[in-house]
Parts: sequence; structure tokens; C-alpha cells
Amino acid sequence: MAEAPDQGRETPGRAAGRLRRSALFASVALPPLFATAGAHAADLLSLPVPVEIAALSVGVGLTLAAATSSFLYLRLRRSAAKEEEALSGQVAELRERLDRAQFLLRSEPFVVIAWGGPSGHTEVTGEGELIGCDIPSALRFSTWLPPEDADALERATAALRADGTAFRLTLGPTNGKILEGEGRPVLGRAVLRIREVTGEHLEAFRLRDEIATATHERDAMREALDALPHPVWQRDAEGRLGFANLAYAAAVEAKDGADAVARMAEFLDSGVRQEAFRRRALTGSWKARTPAIFAGERRMVDAAEKAGAHGATGYAVDVSELDAVRSDLQRQMESQLRTLDQLPTAVAMFDDAQRLVFCNAAYRTLFQLDQAFIDAGPTDPEILDRLRAERRLPEQADYRAWKTHLLEAYRAIDTQETTWHLPDGRTLRVVVNPDPRGGVTYLFDDLTEKLHLETRFKSAMRVQSETLETLSEGVAVFGTDGRLTLHNPAFATIWRLDAAQLGVRPHIDAFILRANALFAEESAWSAIRGMVTGLGEAREVLSLRMERYDGSVIDCTGAPLPDGSTLLTFVDATAGVNVERALKERNDALEQAGALRDNFVHHVSYQMRSPLTNVIGFTQMIADEVIGPLNGKQAEYAGHIMRSSNALLAIIDDILDLASIDTGDIALDLEDVEIERVIGAAAQGLQDRFAEQNLKLAIEAPADIGTFRADPKRLRQILFNLLSNAAGFSKPGQTIRVSAERTGEAIVLSVADEGKGIAPELLERVFERFETRSSGTRHRGLGLGLSIVRSFVELHGGRVSVQSVPDAGTTVTCVFPADGLRPRVAAE
Repeated sequence: MAEAPDQGRETPGRAAGRLRRSALFASVALPPLFATAGAHAADLLSLPVPVEIAALSVGVGLTLAAATSSFLYLRLRRSAAKEEEALSGQVAELRERLDRAQFLLRSEPFVVIAWGGPSGHTEVTGEGELIGCDIPSALRFSTWLPPEDADALERATAALRADGTAFRLTLGPTNGKILEGEGRPVLGRAVLRIREVTGEHLEAFRLRDEIATATHERDAMREALDALPHPVWQRDAEGRLGFANLAYAAAVEAKDGADAVARMAEFLDSGVRQEAFRRRALTGSWKARTPAIFAGERRMVDAAEKAGAHGATGYAVDVSELDAVRSDLQRQMESQLRTLDQLPTAVAMFDDAQRLVFCNAAYRTLFQLDQAFIDAGPTDPEILDRLRAERRLPEQADYRAWKTHLLEAYRAIDTQETTWHLPDGRTLRVVVNPDPRGGVTYLFDDLTEKLHLETRFKSAMRVQSETLETLSEGVAVFGTDGRLTLHNPAFATIWRLDAAQLGVRPHIDAFILRANALFAEESAWSAIRGMVTGLGEAREVLSLRMERYDGSVIDCTGAPLPDGSTLLTFVDATAGVNVERALKERNDALEQAGALRDNFVHHVSYQMRSPLTNVIGFTQMIADEVIGPLNGKQAEYAGHIMRSSNALLAIIDDILDLASIDTGDIALDLEDVEIERVIGAAAQGLQDRFAEQNLKLAIEAPADIGTFRADPKRLRQILFNLLSNAAGFSKPGQTIRVSAERTGEAIVLSVADEGKGIAPELLERVFERFETRSSGTRHRGLGLGLSIVRSFVELHGGRVSVQSVPDAGTTVTCVFPADGLRPRVAAE
């Protein structure tokens, strides 16, 4: 293939052309110049003297120029001739090299593919017979190469065309030939040459293939040897270690076989190795059981070595485990015998001489055989005769024939099973299993309890079936296949299904399709279908309500059963739902009435406060005789008006406080409160009432009780309400006690009276609003005092409790946090 000429370099052809052009120019241009110079010289001689001198100068100049040009022309012509001669030699040499290259290319078949170049086209030349296809198809490597080689060549040529990476690949065989593909960049083009590998190259290729195969087989063999759990090694003719597998390396505590070979590590004693060397020399092999050191432990091994052409191959098998296996087998047999002795199934083993060799405790207990009789090693017929005499065998009309038939099991192959009904009412399942080595093994299962349980189970099933028949709830059981397996008449009645529809064990989808006429909510049926047909391990209980088109309400409950089935129950809840709706409507009405009452009270309280304040003010002015003196009766009436107005104002304030608490508008003004002072202030407001009712007040508080964080106004209001409530339920001459103590992180205030107490059934309602009681006393009120007390105590983060004993009095205890306000706990 011709190379593209270099545009920047002067080739021999270019130089020769340039010389020819120079010579032609010289031959054409110089003779006229000489002729013109002679003519001008002749003309100059005929001119006047001044002109002659000038003309002579010009003539001399022209003559000199012509001489110089002639000299240069001759020199240039000689140089061009020499250069043309040199270039002609180079052209001849290049033609010789081109002929030699073409000869070498045509000496063997080839295919050349060139990408790129000035035209940018891909050129393919060569012989299609080499690749077994036509030349245009050579670019499709997969048409004439195996898939693996085609992929490799595609990747190599892609790298060659992308970045000029040269390569050489062995391809094939294809069309019965081994090919070689060589790619390299040539003058800016990517060129791939494909030729057949022949001669020494083919032989080298075959040798490489054989070497690769042998190397692969060797590596595979070594991998197989490394996988063996037993040490394997090879020695050379002098007995030196040449190869060792991983098990050998582990035995000599080496990293791997190469490390063991490098260290010449041995696990056999030198005397043993010498004996093995001697035996191999005599017989070609050696085998012995000998001690060896395995990973630092002395073990007993069966070792062997076999002589070969270049040395010997050996292996070793650790047999130290044999004794351990024998001991372990003995222990396992003893363990199995102990296990058999603990089984509830009676087991008896007889050898081929029909003599008893083993029986467990259950066998001895079942047939009541004493240990001395067992230790004597009785035969099977002897045991049968004894059991018959003691009436522990089934009653048989022909005992001899029955026993003969039983003992035929010693000559049988298959296991036999029969049932014995003993005279004492027991039922035994008897399995006779022949031993291939001779003898039999008897297994006796007492089925008495099992049969009794089956009877009871069948009876329970009949009771259950009758119970289901009488239930008013619809019951249906769907199996793991989604089909109906059990139902009661109520189920058919609720869903209006006839016997023909239920008799074919309908699938859950068929049942849902028929039930859609009464209830067609897809989400509910999807949940039921998913529970019946679901495959999840954790199936949960399903509960939903169905409001059907006929106005009835059905409560459906689904529960998974242990066997994978699903139980569905349908309860007609129409009556209960109607009652529930009525109760809900009534409750809503009551809540609306309560809200209306609270709004009314709140509104009226605010509307009454202003005029009541005026009444109290004017009454105070009258009582103070601001507008004139009063007689005794007027002063008494003014005092009654003041007390009643103040009482009414306190009630209104209580109602407003409760309303503020409900709306969350009330806030506490916390400060350090002296406990004794606040108790005294609350008691001071009731001194007149205590005096009027002839009540005694006892305050019990340690002198050092100190202070705690609270709202003093609300604390006085709490104590005032408690004292007022206690005074209302106390009789003349009784004592009201107010106590205070500090316990840990709490302040405990309590007010106790000696009145009639509170009945147990009323204790739970004493803190409810507008809950009032007289308990046989003259006390009347709105029932807000204790409700306000609980609300304010809980605002402080505390709690209130009431203890009362009928006819012995009531104690109300308030517990406050000593270190200040804590998060409020909602009242139950």
C-alpha cells in the first residue's frame, strides 16, 4: 500500500523538476541577453565622444553582467546535474524497496484494513480466502471470527483508532486456520494486517497452547490437593520437599505450601523419613501408621509414599479420631438407651435367637415384669406365655396359632402393626419392626387415653355443633383455600343465603358477590377478603361495622384460627345502634344545656356584680350613718343587708373564678407566702361566723414552717372556702382544726371538722360543680366551694383529697409543691 507523501519535505522528484526548470530558464534567457549586449556595443561606437563614453560604460556593464550570468549558469547547471544524478539513485533505491515490500506482502495471503487518511475512507485489501468471506465483509469481525476473538479484535481496533495503541492478537481457529492480527498507526492512519500463522509461528502457538493447558491442569490439580483435608506432599529424588498442600502447611504451621517448601518443614520424624526412603528404594512404596506432629500436637496418622519417575508423592490421614469416634459411638449408644428408657412408649428388643436384649422402663411397667425376670434374658415365647398366664395379652380362642403368627415377624421383611385389646380394658398399638441383622423390635403405645380423648372430642364437637346451631350470631369459617367450611343457620339468615348456595362450599369471592345486594362497600369486603386469603404470618383481628341497605347494622369480627382458617362472626347490632344513637343525641343535648347554663351563669354573674356592688356601697353608707342616724331596728336590717350582699358577692366571685379557670384566663401571682399569716388571714374573715355558731378554731402549725411559693390571694380563698364549708357542717361547740406541715418537697394544709361527715357514695362527687348537700344541717350553698378549691390547688401544681367518716367528721387535705408552681396535672 503506497504511503502518502509528506507535504513539507522535498522529495527526489521535486528536486529534479526544480533543476530542470532552472536549466531551461538559463538556456532560454541568457543567449538573447548576450546578443543584445553585442548590438548595443556596436551602436555605442557610432555615438559622439561624451555619448560614446557613457555608452561604453553601459556596454562594459552589460558585458560584465553577461559574463557573470554565464558563469552562474554554468555552475548552476553542473550542480543541477549532480543533484539530478543523486535523486535518480534515490528513486531507484525506493523502487527497489517498494518491489521488495510488495514481494514480501504477496509471499503469503493477507488482509489489510486501513482507517483514516486524506480521503477519510476505510480501505480493505487482500485475499478473502484467508478469512473465509469476501473482502467487504472483513470489517464485520463476527462473520469470520469466534465471538470471543471478534470482541477482543473490536476492542483492540477501537483503541488503535482512538489513541494509536498498537496490538498483536492471535485469532481463531477460523476456517481451519490460525490467524494473527497486528495493528499499528502508519502515517496518520490506523492499519490492521491479518495473516495466517504458519511454520515456526504456528508451532510456537501450539506450544504456548499446550503450556497453558498444562499450567491450567497443574494449577487445577494443586487447587484440588489444597482442598483436601489431609496433608499431601512431593519429594525429589534426594528426598527433599518439593510441594506441599494447604493441609500440610497447616500441620507444620506454615503460611502456605510454598512457605513450607521454602522452610523444608517436616511433620514426620527423621527416622520415619529414612525408613520411608529405604522402603521406596526397595519396593517403590511405603505405608505405615506412625506418630506425627500436627500443628504442635502429637497425632497418630496413616502415612504413605509412592515412588515416581522424579521422586515420590506422599499423603497422611489423621486416625487419632478413630478411638474418639469409637468412644463417642459407645456413649451415643448408651445415651440412646437411656433416652429409650425415658420414653413413654414401651420398647423391647430381641436378637435373632428371640432372646430379650433390651427393654425400657415403660415396657417393664406396662406388663408388670420384675427386674429379676428381665435380667435372666428370657425369650420372646417365654415372655408371651407369662403374660398370657397373668391375663395381660388379648384373649384368643387359639392362642398357639396367634403366637405362631406373631413370631413369624422374625422371618418377615416389612414392619407389622396391630392393635391389642387387653382384658383390663386397655388398648395397645403394637408395631413389630424386623431387624435386617436378625431379631425384632417391639413398640407398644397405650392408646387408651387417646381413644378416650377422641371420644370426648367427638362429644365436644357435637356439643359445639349444636351450640352453633342455636346461636343468634352468624358464624362462618373459611379454610385456607378461601372456601366456606363451617357455618350456622344464623349466618344464612343474616345474609339471606339458601341451602343450595351454601352446600357447594362457596368461595369468599362468591359469598361477597351475593352479599353485595345488601352491602356493597368495597373497602370493607376488601379487608375481609384480605384476611381470609392473606398469606401473611401475622394476621390480626378484624372488626368493622356494616350499615346495610335495608337499614340494619351488622357488626363483623374476623379472627385467625390456629390451622390457618378464618372465623367470621356477624352480629345484628341494629337495636343497640338505635339505642346508642338515642343516648348520643341525649348526651349532645345535655352538653348543649350545660354549655348554655355556664354561659348564662357567667353572663348573669357579670351583670349582677355591678348593681350588687352599688347595693353594698349604699348599704355601707347607711350603716355608717353617713346620711343620718339609724335606730336599732334599721341598723340591724342594714347589717343583714350587708352580710347577704357580701355572701352573694362571694358566690358571684366564685362563679367568675370558675369561668375564668375554664377559659384559661386566670393567672397566679406567685410570691413567698408565710403560711401562718395566710391561715390567720383566712380565719379572720370567718371570726363573726364562728362566734355566731359557737365554733372553736384550732390552728396547728410548727413555728418554723416558714414560707413557700404561692398566690396569697388564691391561697386565702382556698382556706376561706374550706373553713366556710367546715363551719357549715359543724354543730355548735365543735372544733375546726387547720393544720400545716412541711413533708419533703411538699406543703400539706388540711382542714378537719367534727360534723356528720359525707356518705361514701357521695365522696366521688364532692368536687363537682353545683353539687350541694345538707346532710341534716342548716348549711345551704351553690356547691362551688370545693370545686374552686380543687381548681386553685391544681393551678398551683398540687392535689386535693377528702377523707370522711360518717358522724365523725371530714378532713380535706391540700398538698402544694414547696418549691413553686409545677405543671398542672389534669383532673381525672
